[in-house]
Amino acid sequence: MTTLAVPLPSAEAIPAPGQALEIRPLDAPLGAEVIGLDLAAPLSARDFARIHRAHLDHHVLVFRDQRITPQQQIDFSRRFGPLQIHVLHQFQLPGHPEILIVSNIRENGQPIGLGDAGVYWHSDLSYVDKPSLGSMLHAQELPATGGDTLFANMHLAWDTLPDHLKKQVGSLRAEHSYLCKYEALRERSPWRPKLSQEQVDKVRPVVHPVVRIHPETGRPALFVSEHFTTRIVGLPEDESRDLLQQLFEHSTRPEHVYRHVWQPHDMVFWDNRSLMHLATGCPDDQCRKLYRTTIEGDTPY
Repeated sequence: MTTLAVPLPSAEAIPAPGQALEIRPLDAPLGAEVIGLDLAAPLSARDFARIHRAHLDHHVLVFRDQRITPQQQIDFSRRFGPLQIHVLHQFQLPGHPEILIVSNIRENGQPIGLGDAGVYWHSDLSYVDKPSLGSMLHAQELPATGGDTLFANMHLAWDTLPDHLKKQVGSLRAEHSYLCKYEALRERSPWRPKLSQEQVDKVRPVVHPVVRIHPETGRPALFVSEHFTTRIVGLPEDESRDLLQQLFEHSTRPEHVYRHVWQPHDMVFWDNRSLMHLATGCPDDQCRKLYRTTIEGDTPY
């Protein structure tokens, strides 16, 4: 499989830094902490380039103790590309439609956010023509127990895939649909509103490669998920289901996964082209609220 890497600017070509930040890799199959950065302060071109490079290298960046406003989160997210508006407009942050509220909190008996977001492994917005480049999730209120987020390295999943499966799936394509598990979730979840026809029309199924090439690094990654991938195109239903299950199980082996334990005011930025993620949930009597922005990516190839 041919891969093409897009180089970033060299450090010499970038102006002097504005903040003394450190990129500290995590003891995990992916991820790094960004130390010494205040996203409420001006960000130099050199600092932004370092963050961009670290995001490509580590796939998840953790920014600790970020006391930023929703608009500051939006502005930082936009430096990576246009933002995507989630189809569940019911859970937009008032005045900031770019932000999806992820929360189990109810006010006046009604949910203020998507309380069951991420209950299946997935890559954000894989069900649209241009899936997400990445997502940023900023902690507003955290439970005393639970609420962790798991991330699976899909480059590593491809690298460690048995050769016979690599040969089998390398040129295949799969269908992705937002509606794949939506009605099943609605039956047991108070967080899923009935979709209007306009919303349904915005999330018609799309087809993407089973193995996608990262447009900036050239690295291959598996690009299927239990939440949104419905079938492999051109295979009988039983063969498609069996093959997808093998890929799902392989992708989420413990040696491919990082567990993020949230701390107050964390903001986590992950690459949806490189990863899947899963929310582990928290007790119903404990409140959890986070703000998510989602950056538009490219058509997978």
